[in-house]
Amino acid sequence: MDIVLLFPGQGSQKPGMGRDVAEAYPAARAVFDRVDMALGTPLSELAFEGPAEELTLTHNAQPALLAHSAAIWAVVHPALDGLVRAAAGHSLGEFTAYHAAGALDVVDAARLVRRRGELMLRAGEERPGAMAALLGDPARPIEDICEEASREAGLVVPANYNSPTQLVISGEVAGVERASELAKAHGVKKTVRLHVSGAFHSPLMAPAQRGLRQALDAADFVEAELPVYANVNAEPVTAPARARDLLEQQLVAPVRWVDVIRALAEAHPEALFVEMGPGAVLMHLVKKIAPHVHTATCGTAAEVEALLERAAAARTS
Repeated sequence: MDIVLLFPGQGSQKPGMGRDVAEAYPAARAVFDRVDMALGTPLSELAFEGPAEELTLTHNAQPALLAHSAAIWAVVHPALDGLVRAAAGHSLGEFTAYHAAGALDVVDAARLVRRRGELMLRAGEERPGAMAALLGDPARPIEDICEEASREAGLVVPANYNSPTQLVISGEVAGVERASELAKAHGVKKTVRLHVSGAFHSPLMAPAQRGLRQALDAADFVEAELPVYANVNAEPVTAPARARDLLEQQLVAPVRWVDVIRALAEAHPEALFVEMGPGAVLMHLVKKIAPHVHTATCGTAAEVEALLERAAAARTS
């Protein structure tokens, strides 16, 4: 059995996440404890108990999600040894993917994403912006819509190519509003403003790049043991220098999730695609992008046990 690991990004967090896994598996509890100690704050308590409003804050949500995914990975890693072929993560999740690929220790990864969240929050305060999801397939290219809206109202760009029928735009408030109007006029069924603290994956995040680069350079990156498919260009990456460059670019570049999943599905058509984290956001997107691939979620203690049983059965078959 071949496995592709997928790690969720901001928006998948919810109070209670990881609590049952930490209670059931000492290896998972140890990861949460290490992250708490590294950050000097009881992040695990926030993940396990909430409140949701505090957990949702960018600088909390990002390390909490990483800790949850890393805790699950610590439990299943021994059983999946030799089965995992590649990894990818949506936005923040790309950092978790590098941890799973052996390129980043969980402490370095947690400190990196905490810093990333702080920088993104600050950039959003300095240059306020907005994001909106567009549901449906516009009859006109989203790039053209954003260009027109930018000329007429304010800067707006594609931020996430999540699936063939789900796009996210990001930029100045007036630009996002105008692009949403144009998208509806060209066949998009619904537009939804996202509750975020800034215009992520847009040029408005440029003020955060320098600080993130400093944090990336300070982190102990090593060669990845398996390829991580990058958000920026869907390219498989193992080299530390290339990983740092693409993670920096990711702040201001769109998440090309459709291209990432298509590349992974082409390279590993028979693999089991496993979402390691709370919920099933990525699995729903994968099914829209590559309906033929096999999928599973692994975010709860019961799902961890199911994956362990599946891996054991695959080895004995």
